[in-house]
This record gives sequence, C-alpha cells and structure tokens, in this order.
Amino acid sequence: MTTVHHAPPTPTDGGPDRTAIGAASGLLGQYRAADDEAFLASPTRTLLAAGVHARVPQDARPLPVRVAETLAGARRAGVERPLVVGAVAFDHDGRDELAVPARVRSAGALRDDPLIALPAPRAAQAGWRIRPVPEPEAYGAGVAAAVERLRGGELSKVVLARTLELTSDRPLDLPAVLQRLARRDPGGYTFAVPAGAGSTLIGASPELLLSRRGTAVLANPLAGSVPRSEDLGEDVRRAAALLESPKDLHEHAVVVDAIRAALAPYCRNLDVPERPTLVRTAAMWHLATTISGELADPAVSALELACALHPTPAVCGTPTDVARRVIGEIEPFERGLYTGMVGWGDESGDGEWVVTIRCAQAQDRTLRVYAGAGVVEQSRPEAELAETSAKFRTFLEAAGVAL
Repeated sequence: MTTVHHAPPTPTDGGPDRTAIGAASGLLGQYRAADDEAFLASPTRTLLAAGVHARVPQDARPLPVRVAETLAGARRAGVERPLVVGAVAFDHDGRDELAVPARVRSAGALRDDPLIALPAPRAAQAGWRIRPVPEPEAYGAGVAAAVERLRGGELSKVVLARTLELTSDRPLDLPAVLQRLARRDPGGYTFAVPAGAGSTLIGASPELLLSRRGTAVLANPLAGSVPRSEDLGEDVRRAAALLESPKDLHEHAVVVDAIRAALAPYCRNLDVPERPTLVRTAAMWHLATTISGELADPAVSALELACALHPTPAVCGTPTDVARRVIGEIEPFERGLYTGMVGWGDESGDGEWVVTIRCAQAQDRTLRVYAGAGVVEQSRPEAELAETSAKFRTFLEAAGVAL
C-alpha cells in the first residue's frame, strides 16, 4: 500500500494553516534523529520527513535527470505531490544522499512562530576528546602556500577548510543539538538529514544557494566575514569595517560575478545589486548580496539551477577546476557532503537548496565539525585561522563543547 505524501503547501494551495502558533516549533520538537528522518527549516517553511518511498539512484546520469525520474516514478506509484529531500556532495562524483520520503509534514517558518523564542534544552555536560585536522599550524602553512600560488597568478581565490574530530563519552543527543541550532538563529537554514552509514548531517547554514518558486529565482551568496563581538560598540565597529574592507569586498565580488555569469543564460532578467549588505548570525557578520531573476524557461528546475552554480567561489574558489585541485592538494581530508548543498525540490521544479556550511557529520558518539575561509592574495594565515575558529562556534556551542 502506498503512503500518501504531502509536499510543502504554498500559502494559496489550500494546505494546512502555516501560521498556527507552535506548528513550526512543534515539528522541530518531533525530530527524533532516526535513520530515515529529515528536518529542514528555512525562512519560508519547516519540513519534517519520515520514511523512504524511493532513493535517488547513484549513476552517471546528471543529478537533475535522476531526481526528475525518481519524482516521476513516485507520482506514477500514487504519491501525491512528491518531493525529494537530502544532501548533495561537494564533489560532482561524490555520493549524494537524496530520497523521496514516505511522509512529509510542513508548517510555516520557524522565525514566524512565537514559540521559537522559548529556551532550548541545555547541553548535557560531556567529556569531549578533540583532534584538529589539520593541526592549526599546518592549516596556517596551507593558507600561506595558497597565497603564494595566488600571487603567482595560478588562481584568484581558494577556500580552505579544516575540521575538528570530536568524540564524546556518551551517545549524542542530536534532537537537542538541533533545537539549540534552530533557536539560536531561527531566521537561517537549519537541517538534519541522513548522511549514509547511520550518520546524520546536521547544521545551521546562513547561505541560500538557490531557490525557485514558479519562474522567480533567488540566490543569496555570502563571502567576506568577521566574527561578532559581545561588546555592542565593538560589534558595530566590526560590521562597519567589513562593509569597507577591500579584501572582503574583493572576495565577495568574485562570488557574485560567478553567480551572475552562471544564472544569466537561464534568466530573462537578473537583478544584481552593486554593493553587498550585511547578514548576521549569532557568531558572524557576513557580506551578502540578494540576486533575483525571472526564468526564461519555466521547465528549468531549482535543482538544475543549483547544480549550475555549485560549487560557487564562496566554498571552492575560482577558477573552479584549479581551486578544486588546490583544495585536494592542501586539505588532508575528504569533504563529503560539507560545502555541498542540502534542501528539497518538487516535481514542478520548485525548491530550496542551501550551501552546506556551519555543520557536522554525526554518528553515535562522534562529530566531525567543519569550517572554511576564503583565501585571496591579501589573506593572512592567522586571520583565516581565527575566522575558521569563529565559524566553529555555531556548532560547538550547540553541542555543548567548550574550547
């Protein structure tokens, strides 16, 4: 017997009341970190998916083709308004984790639910063993080596990441971690999705890669960052300095130009502001540009557009092929799903795909937490190390890890 599946309703499709107080936070509270369960929250909706109707196959066909055929098969099998949810790897030949769920419940945005302001459960005290990969000194040396290659003209930008491998003395409470991530930044993109082999990809990204609703397209690239300060005056000073920083403005412009070039062939019009604005999270200030457009061909899906953008210079570098090679030579680990994309898409082509940052891969008692920084000619190893340390804070504080 086929389980009827409900895709996320729009405000005009007669779906459930998306403004009900407690609906979105209620779905957050019902997440249980099962192997077949996924939670996604964005500034437009909250989704809780359970069960697997069909998995998107891993083969040589383009990802949008495989997803479209999986959705069409679900529709033929009697699934009502099917959608795909999950994560896409950083490398195009990496393993993606995408599936059509058996059941999906939806609500409005977490940020619009007054109950999201209630405090999250406190992190349990746990003994953590922490191993940096690479060690901070080795990361700094990698940044310095990349700067030399940038000055030699080999590339314009590269993003170098590092990880912390954490082991706890007790099983992880992922639902509680998700609660703390979501309640700390309810206006962002919070996710917890299966990541294969019994693991979970969990995080709170500030960056929308691409969304599509009908023919309306939206991208919100972030590049150029500075840690926030607990002192209000210093926090404002840092934000103002970021808006005028030549290094960060250059880094941001590289990303915006790449997204403009990638989207232009698909859009009849494209609006790209001349200067970035600021986006804040609990831990960071970011330079951000909201890019909007109208599709020339309504048959082009959100996932197809996202694949055309992925990976942007914000998580890889430019030129892309050279930056990928440099990353492979300098980073001593495989990124997997980190700096890929996570989100949902439906059979009409609508969807939201988010850059997979501020995240960790979790399994039983272990966490691998990721953070990266954009390296340009003006970069200094100590500054990029400090930036990655600040970016770790988002996840580590939610997990109850004190550094």
